[in-house]
Amino acid sequence: MGADPDEELVRRIGAGDPAAVQAMVARKLPRILALAARMLGDAAEAEDVAQETFVRIWRHASGWRRGHARFDTWIHRVALNLCYDRLRRRREWTTDELPEVADEAPLPDAIPGDEERRVNQALQRIAPRQREAIVLVYYQELSNIEAAGAMQVSVDALESLLARGRRALQAMLAGDGDD
Repeated sequence: MGADPDEELVRRIGAGDPAAVQAMVARKLPRILALAARMLGDAAEAEDVAQETFVRIWRHASGWRRGHARFDTWIHRVALNLCYDRLRRRREWTTDELPEVADEAPLPDAIPGDEERRVNQALQRIAPRQREAIVLVYYQELSNIEAAGAMQVSVDALESLLARGRRALQAMLAGDGDD
């Protein structure tokens, strides 16, 4: 494993250096926010996840060891775990509530030309593990090896998740255009 570009910063954070924390936040916050927003579909929750991710970095930086995984892989795993915690809580809350009557009016994101919103909405509807794989590889731009490490799966399993996720997105986006 080559040198980890975050190693020195993590060491300084572990030693309690507040400037190192600020530098790490500046370096990683945009990617962690984007990851959480795509996984959760909610900007406010994404900010909460990002904040908790950096709190955990502060608390656990001294325990991170070079050689087990790159720091970037570790931080993605922390953020993903926090996203899954929130997704599980959503499921628990919604099972106790009565369903609302669906509004039959066209959704604002169905307006032609608003492709990004359509893709993000479709992304929220695919299986969470497929969404995780797609977000890590296509939006976070991790290599398949890095994404597989963050997801704690083999590269073959990651590639399978990517293929199924792409097919599901294509089917949803094709179906959205039929309405």
